[in-house]
Amino acid sequence: MTQGYAPNAEGADQYRDLDWQAVDRSPEFRELVRRKKAFVIPATVFFLAWYFGFIILAGYAPDFMGREFITDGLTVGYALALSQFVMTWLLGWLYLRKADRVFDPLAERAREAALRPAGGTDRRFRRGAVVEEEVPHR
Repeated sequence: MTQGYAPNAEGADQYRDLDWQAVDRSPEFRELVRRKKAFVIPATVFFLAWYFGFIILAGYAPDFMGREFITDGLTVGYALALSQFVMTWLLGWLYLRKADRVFDPLAERAREAALRPAGGTDRRFRRGAVVEEEVPHR
């Protein structure tokens, strides 16, 4: 398990002081959300069009769906029905590949930015943090 993620309810206390609105506004988190939406929304639209296209064809084009395809006993309807399984596995594989290469590194950067200590260069993620001015010692 990646360090910093809460494995149980007791670990969730460490994120209680996190300013979630600041995390939401952070460029790292925004980039993660933008990139995920750019993949998930078109993939979902494509799959739903594929699925409902099959249903519509089955209902309104039975002659087309009943045509033999490639070999005896295999119809266009069976081929399209089996393609639903292939499409599900393909989209799942594409998502996992994209997650490993793009989403997970972006999520790690967003997590690191959110957990950056208040004394660091970026103090916007600490809710109610009182930052003392540094006075040079004489």
